[in-house]
Amino acid sequence: MRDCLLPHCPPDTVPLRLVHQSDYAAWREAQPAHLQSWLAANRFVATPGAFCPLPGAGGVLEAVLVIHDDEAGPWTLAGLPQALPEGDYRLAEPVAAERAAVYALGWALGAYQYTRYKAAKRAPARLALPGVELASVRRQAEAVALVRDLINTPAEDMMPEQLAATAEALARECGAQLRQWVGDQLLADNFPTIHAVGRASSHAPRLIELRWGDERHPRVTLVGKGVCFDSGGLDLKPASGMRLMKKDMGGAAHALGLARLIMSEGLPLRLRVLVPAVENAVSGNAFRPGDVIRTRQGLTVEIDNTDAEGRLILCDALSEAAAEQPELLVDFATLTGAARVALGPELPALFCNDEGVAAGLAAAAAETQDPLWRLPLHAAYKEYLDSKIADLANSASGPYAGAITAALFLQSFVPAGQPWAHLDIMAWNTRNRPGRPEGGEAMGLRAVYAYLRKRYG
Repeated sequence: MRDCLLPHCPPDTVPLRLVHQSDYAAWREAQPAHLQSWLAANRFVATPGAFCPLPGAGGVLEAVLVIHDDEAGPWTLAGLPQALPEGDYRLAEPVAAERAAVYALGWALGAYQYTRYKAAKRAPARLALPGVELASVRRQAEAVALVRDLINTPAEDMMPEQLAATAEALARECGAQLRQWVGDQLLADNFPTIHAVGRASSHAPRLIELRWGDERHPRVTLVGKGVCFDSGGLDLKPASGMRLMKKDMGGAAHALGLARLIMSEGLPLRLRVLVPAVENAVSGNAFRPGDVIRTRQGLTVEIDNTDAEGRLILCDALSEAAAEQPELLVDFATLTGAARVALGPELPALFCNDEGVAAGLAAAAAETQDPLWRLPLHAAYKEYLDSKIADLANSASGPYAGAITAALFLQSFVPAGQPWAHLDIMAWNTRNRPGRPEGGEAMGLRAVYAYLRKRYG
């Protein structure tokens, strides 16, 4: 991705002519007859993102027509790196530096390819942007690429120990401190729900902690759900539900990707990252429906369904995170199918207990075209989590409001007055779109980063 953006114009760069969809008819009429005939012969339709190579004298490629609209933002050019012939391209007309940086980010995200097991079929086309500061753009693209790579990696190569190795490499790269609680250390130091969910796997459960930054700076803590594979436990998922469960560590991937961006950009924060990492497997010591687990906070939880395991590992991590009273606590989790039913796979659900934080995140999401949709922490629904023998159950008693009841479960472990945002994400593109290939995806990461940069940068 780094090599797809050039800070200078090599010889023979091909200009990209950006034409707004509403201006296309007038633009076409102003072109020479041979170009009008060419567009007609190619049956070119001016829809946003559509492009058409334009020939010059002797049939040599002279330029590429690109149609855009007011909504495209970073996706304006994102479909081009894999679609245009290999080579170097530039904008035909200068644009403001801020807009050029947005185009550059989309180009870099469109150049992404996952190549761990299968070589790329081609190199992406390159975009030359002389005079544009590309370092920050590259850091954002690399953070997204890290998230995508982690989620796309099959579980056999992305179990808790590999997730920890990624965090360790990140700590070395950015000068952070890393700590882990592994296996029975979780019991010794009172992280019982993380241990309970992960103990049935041959891959030891763990809690991964990363710390970075000046102690004098505002404290921000990120928590990411790291279920490296989810069989559903004893309440086994069907095969169709298990097929993509390598992505159930997508929350952890987001926390690590956002941490990388914060650290590489040098935001003045005291950053803490907590990743509970487990495999929800089946063996003789697997936790069972009907079991009662005492959490780190002291609340007891009756297990209604072992497939509602993500909230269990998060509750201990959130309790630990809140103990330091950070100025802001954010968690990412591929938590509920109910959020996908309500909002679809491309719109993450945002739950937040602080109106100022919620408004700031919504504004940042709109600015970055990295959408979030706020759902309510409707307290009346908490009775759906009532248990006859414990303080609460880990799964609702009925089929309704599953994303809300899951968020309310997590809120039980966040003290009153602690600003907290919970993102229930898909972490997966179910279809190919410009700059957003099918597969693992960072959702809400750029929005949260933009909010943090505006608040603390």
